[in-house]
Amino acid sequence: MKRFSFNLEKVLTLRKFAEQEAKIELGRAVGVLSEIERHIVSVAQERFIAASNQFSPENSAAMIQQYMFYLLRLDATRDQLLKDAAQAELKVEQAREVFLEASRDRKVLDKLKEKRAAEYRKEMLDAEGKALDDIASGRLARQLADA
Repeated sequence: MKRFSFNLEKVLTLRKFAEQEAKIELGRAVGVLSEIERHIVSVAQERFIAASNQFSPENSAAMIQQYMFYLLRLDATRDQLLKDAAQAELKVEQAREVFLEASRDRKVLDKLKEKRAAEYRKEMLDAEGKALDDIASGRLARQLADA
């Protein structure tokens, strides 16, 4: 009896590869977003420290003004990071959609392969049963002929 072979095995392999690539790309997008979020937190902490130190009694008017400019720069950096985070979130969503689609495509072929394998096993069991019946029938016929 011949072994089971799935005609679409190469397509299934390609779909698995596409799913893996989409998963890697999703991971990269999530990593970029996480890095931006960490940077936002870092800027917020820097801003809190700078705002706390701005009006220290030992600061001169020039130093207070420098803190003010520094705070404005931190605010601009934070605003840019928030825009970058919004873009990164869009990329994460797009990558997630691509991954989910690739996963669905692979699962469809996996289920088809499982279905075909089950059909093959059933056919093999049926053929084996028929062969055993034929053997038993032949043996019975010989016994009756000998008797």
